Amino acid sequence: MTSLADLTRQHSLLDRDDIDHLNRLSAEWAFLADLCFADLFLHIRAQSGRWMVVDQVRPATNQTMYVTDHVGMWATGGVEQVNAAFDTGLRVEGEIESADGLVADPSAVARIVAIPVRRNGRVIAVLSKEWIVRAGRVPGELEHHYSLIFEKFVTMIESGTFPFAGRVADSSAAPRVGDGVMMLDADATVTYVSPNATTALHRVGIHANPVGMRLAELGFHDGPARQAFERCEPVIEEFEQGADVALLARCVPLLTGSPGEASVTGGLMLLRDVTELRKRDRLLLSKDATIREIHHRVKNNLQTISSLLRLQARRLESDEAKQAVGESVRRIRTIALVHESLSREAGDDIAFIEIVRPLLRLAEEGLQSPDRPVRFSVRGSGGRIPAHTATPLSVVLTELLQNAVDHGFPEGSGGGDVAVVLGHDGEHLELRVVDNGRGVEPGFDLDQATGLGLSIVRTLVTTELNGTIQMRPAAAADLEAVSLDGVGPARGTVVELRVATLDD
Repeated sequence: MTSLADLTRQHSLLDRDDIDHLNRLSAEWAFLADLCFADLFLHIRAQSGRWMVVDQVRPATNQTMYVTDHVGMWATGGVEQVNAAFDTGLRVEGEIESADGLVADPSAVARIVAIPVRRNGRVIAVLSKEWIVRAGRVPGELEHHYSLIFEKFVTMIESGTFPFAGRVADSSAAPRVGDGVMMLDADATVTYVSPNATTALHRVGIHANPVGMRLAELGFHDGPARQAFERCEPVIEEFEQGADVALLARCVPLLTGSPGEASVTGGLMLLRDVTELRKRDRLLLSKDATIREIHHRVKNNLQTISSLLRLQARRLESDEAKQAVGESVRRIRTIALVHESLSREAGDDIAFIEIVRPLLRLAEEGLQSPDRPVRFSVRGSGGRIPAHTATPLSVVLTELLQNAVDHGFPEGSGGGDVAVVLGHDGEHLELRVVDNGRGVEPGFDLDQATGLGLSIVRTLVTTELNGTIQMRPAAAADLEAVSLDGVGPARGTVVELRVATLDD
């Protein structure tokens, strides 16, 4: 849908400040529709003289009058009243004779009040209130008070003091009229309380009749009202009152006078009980903290197992047994490292680069020797991966690094470089391990490899990760892409891995 700003720029000569004024009005007016139990429309006069609807809001306190959106359409019903309000600068009320068949109940009598929207003393647009007259229905006390509040805001719109100038707190998450309403005078004395607001007061232990009493006298937190009256702008604040009851309050000051010289005559306080919502938030935080604590304890247990295995390895005499235990220790340390990373992350996923970097440091510590120095590097980030994917993927990467060093740079070879290249296309993680070692043997087939390391890799990729993997000799372009030097066309190996990172 085309935005208010786009429609206004396209069809009118209003300047940027005028458009900003209308944007702030449309951002604030949801509670106005609730107060007047009617649909509200914002009209601008196009250069052709016709009227275009640039925004529309339906009430949450009543049935909407229209079944379709009018935004971006030329006004057909109530055009006479809209024209008169714009030309005279006064409110104009009348009956809607036609609205292109968009009225929800075509047989009902529909009425309109056209309200001039002023900025800097001139009318820049017209706001219309449109509703269906229901015969025989007498408005109750709540509707009477809401109508009086709405009239006060209409007066502010006509004088240019509403919407409020400058940056105003986001009202999208603020309480609505249906949550609870308290009317205040200039001294923050309560003049009216809606039934839902009364319920909220009872929740915090205030059972006395609040009408005629100041908020402070009631023992109710008056911070939002004091700040709103002092700053002459709406204030949103969440606070705990009474026995662990959380309330979200928004106080909108009522002003009289012209912009820059207006004084506060009272305020509208909207209240919402958010106790249950905050309880759920705390439960989620507690659950998240528990999961991180579990990861932390698993990491500690794995480190203990790793230490015990290293102690056992010192008592072994067989070089083959020592090597097997050493490889087991390395795999356990890899898993422990993943749990350590997950213990620091909130949520169900983790940035893969936060695991890869410590894995490379682990490889540098465990795979280096004086006669074969190997330099490790990483390029790219790999995006975020699900937590349940992190452990098998890290084990696979560790095995590939081990394989690159053991087979690409045997003892006495002089060492070389291993580069890990990470990519992410939104759905798949792409991982390449490139080395400039001696390369794979001709006719090498990964599916036929019998070594434990590559068997682990193949099994994890195809079963745990549901991915694909291939190993091939490195071409000159592969080595150049990662700034590695090779000697001859057969120097180096590339392992390419592709894994889905979106949960089914």
